[in-house]
Amino acid sequence: MNELERLMKRYPQLAGCRETITEAYQMLEESFRKGGKLLICGNGGSAADSDHIVGELMKGFKKQRPVPVEMRAKLGDLADHLQEALPAIALTGHPALSTAFLNDVAPDMVFAQQVYGYGNENDVLLAITTSGNSGNVLNAVKVAQARNMKTIGLTGPKGGKLKEAADVCICVPGSCTADIQELHLPVYHALCAMLEERFFE
Repeated sequence: MNELERLMKRYPQLAGCRETITEAYQMLEESFRKGGKLLICGNGGSAADSDHIVGELMKGFKKQRPVPVEMRAKLGDLADHLQEALPAIALTGHPALSTAFLNDVAPDMVFAQQVYGYGNENDVLLAITTSGNSGNVLNAVKVAQARNMKTIGLTGPKGGKLKEAADVCICVPGSCTADIQELHLPVYHALCAMLEERFFE
């Protein structure tokens, strides 16, 4: 059973998200295949999810990811303690930059500034907000699109402004923030597992 089918079986309430999850996967697969990276942002629990996703992509998740033979020849014994990675950066984890920027420039542009600085054409921004209306997240999406990046939204049932702003928007069901966040986790775990399966056979 592939990861998407497994997700649908375990969380049948996500059946309505199947198409957008597939589109998000295809967007991410193309980005990584072309040498791009993933930037991720969100507030509160969604900030924690941003870090969590980086942890699944930047090292082995469900599989071992040994360093290729050609790199082992250059690295020697160091290669035994390294793993292949899919490059991802959480925009929530730079307190010196973030606090300086929100104090000196504009609080609602902290994520947008990092997208402007890190983002390139083959990259993807994953924007997480349970309401779909977080201003700093929406600003990051606008900047990403100006940088010719693709954008994925991960949000709640109504989608908010993010539903219209993002190229693809996964709107999970849920009647409150906690319920929505509880369904975000299996969605991004499935995406990470699908990408790992594709790139680390």
